[in-house]
Amino acid sequence: MLSRDIGIDLGTANVLIHVKGKGIVLDEPSVVAMDRNTGKVLEVGEAARRMVGRTPGNIEAIRPLKDGVIADFDVTEAMLKYFINKINVKGFLSKPRMLICCPTNITKVEQKAIREAAEKSGGKKVYLEEEPKIAAIGAGMDIFQPSGNMVVDIGGGTTDVAVLSMGDIVTAQSVKMAGDKFDAEILQYVKRKYKLLIGERTAEDIKINVATVFKGARSEEIDIRGRDLVNGLPRTITIHSEEIEEALRESIAVIVQSAKTVLEKTPPELSADIIDRGVILTGGGALLHGIDQLLAEELKVPVLLAEEPMSCVAKGTGIMLDNIDKLERSIV
Repeated sequence: MLSRDIGIDLGTANVLIHVKGKGIVLDEPSVVAMDRNTGKVLEVGEAARRMVGRTPGNIEAIRPLKDGVIADFDVTEAMLKYFINKINVKGFLSKPRMLICCPTNITKVEQKAIREAAEKSGGKKVYLEEEPKIAAIGAGMDIFQPSGNMVVDIGGGTTDVAVLSMGDIVTAQSVKMAGDKFDAEILQYVKRKYKLLIGERTAEDIKINVATVFKGARSEEIDIRGRDLVNGLPRTITIHSEEIEEALRESIAVIVQSAKTVLEKTPPELSADIIDRGVILTGGGALLHGIDQLLAEELKVPVLLAEEPMSCVAKGTGIMLDNIDKLERSIV
């Protein structure tokens, strides 16, 4: 049996794997549960995510990627190994070629770390591609024409904003403001305003179910439980959409500003194309309620949500895998 080429969206929040000829075969959280005493990996992915904030002292649920780059090399390697074995793509005698996506502004050292982790987990040849470029391809944009395309890819650790033309990035910016920071802001807001301590998962539930970033666009409420910081006892409170809009205002302003900066640096001919075509939103953070309306109002251009924004990068790796031989020629 020959090995298959695979594309990996190595995200801070989720890992998606696309196998050539099969499509997306894996979509799991980037979490590893380890035994602190023995260093043994207990669970990986969804099973490990369920343990976050709920483990005894000797078990630790680790997220080995931070801000789109590897924070813990050994754990990342163990996680990749587990996922690659799970999808069973290794050949009898051959190893798969891998295409991995990374944020636009990572350093050579960080690139090397990603490449090494992939090689150690069973990759024969590892290619790195910039995330917004792959996300744009996965969202159905034809970036190989001499016309401007703009993509805002909001992931778990980073938001990448890029203008693409002729198959490459013209201007881009990457900011460490994305899904995880939104959760942290919600957590801090509840702690500050209600003196209530909640966990990461509760903060994420609030973000998904009631949050909005466009004033007045949503009016919903949710009951949440946590630990009272004054008396240490469990307590339930009700949170409203408008409160979360206030909590996330500063974080979202960072993303809006980086999109404006990229537009300011874009050549005028390409800017004209973006007015016609609009901006495409990809990544899990694109599902945040009202973000398309807010960006459209601030940037004065149409903003469209990609179909299945969560899987745009993984889909894009699939399209690139079909042209992997061209990639090889351009690298050699």
